[in-house]
Amino acid sequence: MISRIPLVLLACGSFNPITHMHLRLFELARDHLHETGKYQVVEGIISPVNDKYGKKGLVSAKHRVAMAQLSVTTSNWIRVDSWEAEQDQWTETVNVLRHHYKELLHSIPHGAEVLRKCPTKKVPEVALSSQQRAVPQLKLLCGADFLETFQTPNLWKAEHVKDLMGAFGLVCVSRSGQDSLHLIQQTDHLALLQHHIHLVQEWIPNEISSTRVRWALRTGLSVKYLLPDSVISYINKHGIYAEQS
Repeated sequence: MISRIPLVLLACGSFNPITHMHLRLFELARDHLHETGKYQVVEGIISPVNDKYGKKGLVSAKHRVAMAQLSVTTSNWIRVDSWEAEQDQWTETVNVLRHHYKELLHSIPHGAEVLRKCPTKKVPEVALSSQQRAVPQLKLLCGADFLETFQTPNLWKAEHVKDLMGAFGLVCVSRSGQDSLHLIQQTDHLALLQHHIHLVQEWIPNEISSTRVRWALRTGLSVKYLLPDSVISYINKHGIYAEQS
């Protein structure tokens, strides 16, 4: 029997606030990857974006990291990493992946040796080819909306797309009614690298949106069962997302 490839899922995003939908992405992706018979998901990482990302309505990273940490207290395989949030500036997604991949290599035997053989800031290709059974893979976990960003002119650097897809790969969870395959085939640089994208179909529709949750909080509506209770308690305690905040 061929051993399964150990794999880590990394989700980058605002998590403003984190919802049950974000957590479900991890579970759906893990089930899909296990069903391929090729991978063994060993860890999930939530990486909240830096405040310098500058998105409208983005609350402080200290709150978003704290809420994310509260949300995974019942998980035995998903954790929160604050490295991206703690940087002096916003970090491009591919560089967040490179950072976590190097951290992975440092955690395994011979990982330091593999790192010495690769150029600075680059992913060691040897770790993903001849040694792929021994070295964990890292893939970016995202929703189907993320794929649409590749259609925005000049948003992605060509070399970053190549690294993101070729060295790492995507695990993309599509909601009901979303045709992610069609979107990939209509986007030239995605179509060329589509074999590096795992498409996962959400089998129970989940339309929870952080944007709608923030609206509900501003207007005083209940968000119970949309977010973990611990996150709701944190929001109430610190008064974030209220209309006056």
